[in-house]
Amino acid sequence: MKLSRVFSMLGVAVTTFFVVYGQTSFDKEGHRGGRGLMPENTISSMKNAVDLGVTLEMDISFSKEKLPIVSHDQFINPRFSLKPNGDTITNQEARSYRLYGMPYAEIRKIDVGSKFYPLFPQQKKIKEHIPVLADLIDSVEAYAKQKGAKPPHYNIETKTSPKGDNVEHPAPQEFVDLLMAVIIKKGILDRVIIQSFDPRTLEIVHKQYPKVPTAWLVSNKKSLKENLSSLSFKPTIYSPDFKMLDKQMVDECHTSGIKVLPWTVNNADDITRIKALGVDGIITDYPDRL
Repeated sequence: MKLSRVFSMLGVAVTTFFVVYGQTSFDKEGHRGGRGLMPENTISSMKNAVDLGVTLEMDISFSKEKLPIVSHDQFINPRFSLKPNGDTITNQEARSYRLYGMPYAEIRKIDVGSKFYPLFPQQKKIKEHIPVLADLIDSVEAYAKQKGAKPPHYNIETKTSPKGDNVEHPAPQEFVDLLMAVIIKKGILDRVIIQSFDPRTLEIVHKQYPKVPTAWLVSNKKSLKENLSSLSFKPTIYSPDFKMLDKQMVDECHTSGIKVLPWTVNNADDITRIKALGVDGIITDYPDRL
């Protein structure tokens, strides 16, 4: 048999192994679009995530008009934001930039991509704005199609808390209604995970959209059983701070039919160690390291 034929057969066998044993289903996720590489939660970061072939992980806040916008913070973050004229924003000033109290036209003027961000020194600097979720979806869907990439998957976090209800964001029911209306209108419902630290929004999503995967975000010293008991249902995904994770927790989740998707794993050694535990994916600021 010719050597080329042997290598060809070997290639088919290896490909078959990975497909059969589910290796292709490992969920690589770019945290906030991959903020180690591009300005977080921006259209630029999400397009870069498309280029890398990873899930687009993002956060939702709201403008004064109750537009779902893509932002981790409910206030303008002075660490990486600049005023429209290019001036810096002090920590004291930042508290007056409450997104839920600002018209989107004003939010859009803030530059969230040009300022050097010491936490992520490799991040590409580019003038960017906080996007409306609907616009971001339109942009990345068109970009993926243009590039011939597969339609992207989204992991969307509801940024809610009891103390923030009707002050920093809509109350849970309205929050979910407004968010899901955009997702349904844009035709991406079958490619979305809804994640949250707030069980209230997950309960609503599970009740109204039982086929939509949910991810329970946790960061505490409670046991797996204690954390899961905070929900009235079994989430699709258990998503802990990676420092909480061990092999027993992963195995217990899998025994219960729950996937494990830890965050935010950035160090190469940590990535290797966490993968070895048998997790179903990883959320990272550096998706290129996966």
